Amino acid sequence: MIFRRRSSGSSPDDAASAAAPGDSGRTEDTQPHDDLDELETDRPRGPWDRSETDADEDDDSYIDLGGLVVKGTPGLELRLQVDERSGSVGAAMLAGPESGLELRAFAAPRSHGIWDDVRKDIAAEATRRGGTATEVDGEYGTEVKLVVPIRTPDGRNVTQTSRIVGVDGPRWLLRGTFLGKSATDPDPDGLVETAFRDVIVVRGDGPMAPRDLITMHVPAQARPALEPKDEDED
Repeated sequence: MIFRRRSSGSSPDDAASAAAPGDSGRTEDTQPHDDLDELETDRPRGPWDRSETDADEDDDSYIDLGGLVVKGTPGLELRLQVDERSGSVGAAMLAGPESGLELRAFAAPRSHGIWDDVRKDIAAEATRRGGTATEVDGEYGTEVKLVVPIRTPDGRNVTQTSRIVGVDGPRWLLRGTFLGKSATDPDPDGLVETAFRDVIVVRGDGPMAPRDLITMHVPAQARPALEPKDEDED
């Protein structure tokens, strides 16, 4: 798997990104662990919570990004959206020859999931931008198919189709944005769909407000490759 850095201002998931964080009415999830009922999850397959699997401990192909652990897969390139000031990673992209998958994780309350509400916000943001949002049934329940207008680097106005999947876990929401062929013709056995099922979410025990982004970091093995080159280097 190849690592590449993307600036924090460049994301294929901009329509959805504007909607998910920033709930002005949110409160911090600071209550003791036993004070609220845990969200009940019964997933026969991943994505997984850190407490549900130790698969990466026996498989060195997994890549630790802090808030997420992803599995390195031949044919997929890992690209990281890095904040230049803090060095934190806001999103991870797995890019294949025909499809891509952007991964972001958010904090959620202990007692209930937030995908239903986030899904509505994503649809509203897409509509505001002049696009469309359609709810469809998928492998993980209700998904959102977006078609939004974008401007290409060469100035052309085109539309981009994406398929957004939300998985509610224990105190987190994992959002996967599928692009390319996987957005229009999903394949349960495809590279990015399989990679999505292998994701492990590491929420941590600290207090976080619902919808706060669970930040990631550049993996140790990739840091030398992601360091900016000197001006005199080729």
